[in-house]
Order: sequence, then C-alpha cells, then structure tokens
Amino acid sequence: MRLLLVGYGKMGKLVGDLAPEYGCEVVGVIDPQSPKHNGPASDDRWSGGVDVAVDFSHADAVAANAIALARRGINLVIGTTGWQDDEAEVRQAVQDCGRGVVVAPNFSTGVVLFEALVAEAAELFAGQRDFGAFLHEAHHAAKKDAPSGTAKLLKSTMERSGFSRTIDVSSTRAGFIPGTHTIGFDGPAETITLTHTARDRTAFARGALTAAKWVHGKRGWYSMKDVLGLT
Repeated sequence: MRLLLVGYGKMGKLVGDLAPEYGCEVVGVIDPQSPKHNGPASDDRWSGGVDVAVDFSHADAVAANAIALARRGINLVIGTTGWQDDEAEVRQAVQDCGRGVVVAPNFSTGVVLFEALVAEAAELFAGQRDFGAFLHEAHHAAKKDAPSGTAKLLKSTMERSGFSRTIDVSSTRAGFIPGTHTIGFDGPAETITLTHTARDRTAFARGALTAAKWVHGKRGWYSMKDVLGLT
C-alpha cells in the first residue's frame, strides 16, 4: 500500500520508519519545512499514485491539505489535533469525493480502550454526588495545544456517560513526556484514579498505520473505535 506522509516531524518520521512492517511504502512527503518535501497537496502528481495519506502536521494546514488530497482520490488518516473548527468543511469535501477518513486525537490502541473504561467509570460515579472529578494530562514541552485533544475527548466521554458535574481539567508541558492522561474521582475520604501512560511514540505510529491499512478502499468518516471494532 502506498502512503503519503503529510508532516515530517517526529511522528511523520516514525510512521515512515515503521511503514514496511505493515506492508506499506512511503511514496512522498508533504512538509515545506523538511528537505524531504515533494510538493504541495494540490500537486497532480499525487493523483493515482497514493492510496492513503497520514497527516501529523499542523492544525492550520489540515483542512486545506485534506480537501486537496480527497479531491485527488486519496483516503486519509488524520492524527493532527486543534483543527476541529474546520471539521464540517473537511467532512463535506470527503463526502463529496467519496473518500474514507479516520480521525483520532490519539491513535494508541491503549487509549481507545482506556476511553471505554473511563466511560464506564463516569457512569458509575455520576450518581455519587459526594465525588468530584478531575482530568490531568502531561505532554512534552513542544506540544502546542493544551489541553490535549485526547483530554478533550475523555472529558466529553465522561459527560456523555452522565457525569454532569464540573470536571476540572489541567495540563503539564515539560521535557519529553510522550503522553500521560489521568482521570480521577475524589470523595470525602478516598480517591480513585485511572491512568494511561505512553512510554514512547511508537504506539501512536503503529495505531496510525493500522488505521491506514483499515481505511484503504473504504468510504466514510471513522474513528479508531471503528478501526478496532468497538462501535
């Protein structure tokens, strides 16, 4: 399967390094800041020569790139966060072009399963009025968005599961932390916490490659829950 890497920072390079393990060949890179840059998403060279594009770029570039690539018949895996204000426009373009897209704030299999556990915990604690809830996430100092896309997803999951009280959310940006998310419920005399810790970025890259293999040839808008059969 032929992959196009959109963004060639740490995550893009890691996806490229692991691609052969998944039967994938990287045929190009879109990243004007990289010497590997092969041209913009609007370049006709990508038409017919790419199966799936994997985007780990910048929030302000996602919409334009995704729309241009969908119009060239390319399915997409989008791991960049912070671009959701443009989601409706991208969804419409994907639908109009008959393409398939997997969008996730976090491609780690563990995080997807962690979200399912968080949903169950939030439902259990929703009726326990003495318990408050908090969410803390920590990432490396270079990560721009805070709270993380995963933290926003987890908070939304808790609310959809019936936890209607305030959920305090906090963030840490320091050093080289790949990603840690902690959900907590605190009562008068006890605390319960659930934590997911990423030891390195390979979990995200492997998940993105799994998603790329899965979405090849599909049409529609999907999440990692779809990829892992949890919907």
